[in-house]
Amino acid sequence: MAWIELSLDTTHEAVDWVCTLLAETIDIANVHITEFTEPNQPHLARQNVAQPHWTFTIRLYLPYNSHSRSRVDKIVNLLLPLHRTGLATEIQTTVVEEKPTDITDKPLVHRIGNRFVVLTPDAPYQSKTADDITLRLKTTLSFGSGLHPATILSLQLIERHIVPKMNALDLGSGSGILSVAMAKLGVTVLALDNDSIAVEATQDAVRRNGVEQQVTVMEGSLGYGSNLGHWMGGDTLNNVPKIEPIQAFDLIVANIQARVHIALANDFQRALRQTPLQSGLLITAGFTVDQEDNVIAALTEAGFQVVDSERLDEWVGLTHRLV
Repeated sequence: MAWIELSLDTTHEAVDWVCTLLAETIDIANVHITEFTEPNQPHLARQNVAQPHWTFTIRLYLPYNSHSRSRVDKIVNLLLPLHRTGLATEIQTTVVEEKPTDITDKPLVHRIGNRFVVLTPDAPYQSKTADDITLRLKTTLSFGSGLHPATILSLQLIERHIVPKMNALDLGSGSGILSVAMAKLGVTVLALDNDSIAVEATQDAVRRNGVEQQVTVMEGSLGYGSNLGHWMGGDTLNNVPKIEPIQAFDLIVANIQARVHIALANDFQRALRQTPLQSGLLITAGFTVDQEDNVIAALTEAGFQVVDSERLDEWVGLTHRLV
C-alpha cells in the first residue's frame, strides 16, 4: 500500500502544537517523532535563517488515494502558522511504497529538573538515583509531551513546591504528565480538561503509571472556564461540565493560555483554601514574556503574589501565593 509522507523539522515547543492542531485530522499511529539530525549532504539541509537549530523531525503518513490531496492541503494549512513564526520548516511531501516500521520515537529518555524522567511506554531505563521519578507517556495528540518549554517549567516548579498530601487541581491536564508527576510526589489530584482527547490521554497516563488511587480524571472546566470554548483553539464546546470554585484545593497547576489565566483569576482565588498554616499556591505556565505582565496583573488584582519563577527561552512559569 502506498502512503504520502509529510515531514517537517521543529523546535521543542512546536511538537505539542503539531499534535494538538492535527488531533481531529490524523491517526496518532501515523505520527512519528524523532530527534533531528543534520542531512549528510549540506546542499539538502533545510535552511531557515531565523531558526537554524531544529530539535525534532515529525513524519506524518496518509494513505495514498483519491482523498490524499485534500487531506494534505488541510494539514499544510493547519501547520502553516508554525512555519511562518519560525517554529517549523515547510512541510515536505513524498510518496512511499510502505510506511516505515522501524522508526523509533524520541526522546526515549528526557530528564526534567532533578527528579523527573519522561519515557515512552516501553523504553528501558535504569534509575540513576533513588530519587528518580519516571513518567511514562505514550505518544498522544493532546498537549503535554514533556518537550514543550511550558511543560518543563511546570514540572520544575511542581518539584520545588509540592508538599505530600496536598489536594491539587491540574487544570488543562492534556497528556496527564503533570497529574502523574504530582501523584508520584504524594499528592491527591483532580485532573480536569475540556477536551475529550485530553481526558482519554490523561486516563491512559494515570493507568500506565499506576496512580489511579490518587488521580481523578474528569472532562470539564473550573468556573468561568466553561464559557471560554476550547482552550487550545479547537472546535467550540457546548455543555462543558463546570466545577464550582469553593476553597477545595491547596494547589492549582494550570499550563494553559494566558487568556484563560486572566479570565479565571478570580476562580483560582476562590478555588484555593487558605489556612493559618498554609496559603494556597497557584502554578501558571503556557505563556511567553510578552504576556507575563498581563497575567501577573490579573492575578495580583485577584489576591495573588508571585513567589517564584522559572524561564526557558521566551516561556515563563510562575508560582503565586494567596495573600
